[in-house]
Amino acid sequence: MTSCKPTSTNKEEHLRKPDWLKIKLNTNDEYKGLKKLMREKNLHTVCEEARCPNIHECWGERRTATMMILGSVCTRACRFCAVKTGLPNELDLAEPERVADSVAIMNLKHVVITMVARDDLKDGGAQVLAETVRAIRRKSPFTSVEVLPSDLGGLQENLQILMDAKPDILNHNIETVRRLTPRVRARAKYERSLEFLRLAKEMQPDIPTKSSLMIGLGETHEEILEVMDDLRANNVDIMTIGQYLQPTKKHLPVKKYYSPIEFGKLRKIAMEKGFKHCEAGPLVRSSYHADEQVNAATKERQLQAEL
Repeated sequence: MTSCKPTSTNKEEHLRKPDWLKIKLNTNDEYKGLKKLMREKNLHTVCEEARCPNIHECWGERRTATMMILGSVCTRACRFCAVKTGLPNELDLAEPERVADSVAIMNLKHVVITMVARDDLKDGGAQVLAETVRAIRRKSPFTSVEVLPSDLGGLQENLQILMDAKPDILNHNIETVRRLTPRVRARAKYERSLEFLRLAKEMQPDIPTKSSLMIGLGETHEEILEVMDDLRANNVDIMTIGQYLQPTKKHLPVKKYYSPIEFGKLRKIAMEKGFKHCEAGPLVRSSYHADEQVNAATKERQLQAEL
């Protein structure tokens, strides 16, 4: 197992980023055009708000983006996340149509719709998220839609509202191992996330479910395997595994940088455990190469549209 030498002896040791975490910037016309469109439509993306390391690849090369709805202020203060925390603004009921217009303008094959946690709302934001899925369906019927919600307060009726809109993929992140969940995730619970994924599959058995794990927060190898087993026990189809990167000095420090070889081994284990697809790598995030993970029926629908 590879580790990097600390550069200080403070309370929390600071690890120097290894060479494999260097990011290639690509501010070409595609990147600039997409950024301009986001500002014109007053849209938020998790790519920007969460400081995703893949933003230049996705925007500049693949022309894909993960839209973040329900505002840019989250009601939770997770210690790994760079999204602003505080009191959210009032609901923007025109947002679903605005997002759908942007998806149509960009002519996307696949779009990921995520959200800030809205614990101030009775439905956790489920209705607006469901309306966004439906609006995209109306305006871009051949675009596959992946949703990445919070746990919606852990209420089954809220999840039902979302699943009734029939997204192509339901993605809900477990984020970290069981032991570290109380320290890493604000208000969220490990078992509640597993139940959320299990219920989603029961409500719509044909819709693939997906979850993401960050590593580098102090988890053990055995704990990583436990997460894999727990996800498979709840019929999760797709898993992504990525390196945790500390957004600011106020957030949790990185305890370990995993090498690309270690990620490759974890991907192999995940596939052996029965996941239909697994992306694993230092810069992998929940929506990384998400367009490659839609099911065969959706891909066939897209192919017919191109003929």
